[in-house]
Amino acid sequence: MAEENKQQEEGGGKIRIQYYRSAIGFPKTQKEVVRSVGFTKLNQILERPDTHSMRGVVQKVPHLLRIIE
Repeated sequence: MAEENKQQEEGGGKIRIQYYRSAIGFPKTQKEVVRSVGFTKLNQILERPDTHSMRGVVQKVPHLLRIIE
């Protein structure tokens, strides 16, 4: 368990993020967050480093993005 926490702190792990709901009808700032992660299509899945900042981005728009696995 301690090894997993250490790996997350160092950013060595990866998380898979899915863009599962359209940003149409949501504020421009939320659309910019989705684009800044790298999403271009609906239902797209991307792998990103498992860092606190990346998890924070997903927490800003949980109604548009979700973490898989």
